[in-house]
Amino acid sequence: MNESKGAGVPIKTEPDSQITSADSTVLAEEKPWSVYLIRMRNNSLYCGVTVDVLRRFSQHQSGKQGAKALKGKGPLSLVWSQEVGDKRLAMQLEYRIKRQTKAKKEALIKGEWNVSSLILSK
Repeated sequence: MNESKGAGVPIKTEPDSQITSADSTVLAEEKPWSVYLIRMRNNSLYCGVTVDVLRRFSQHQSGKQGAKALKGKGPLSLVWSQEVGDKRLAMQLEYRIKRQTKAKKEALIKGEWNVSSLILSK
């Protein structure tokens, strides 16, 4: 049995074992969700959630499976991301970040403001 590490948790895999789509769904549910901000060419910010920030950013850049809001707005820059835990919390934070002013989002990017205040507020 091989042992590999993913997100700090050892994952044991059998050699020659195949992962079915049901298995990959379970694996995706175990990964922590992240919230991220992407800066567009016009300096606007796009907020999203995913379990794999780099994969999702790559999708946005390629235009394939990327958000319609980002098509034709490149070059894109991934400027901030944070793991937050489960999907529900990630989506709540995404909603709350989107409602913040541009100045607050810029402060978040610079590390001058923390999303923990959004987690605590209801």
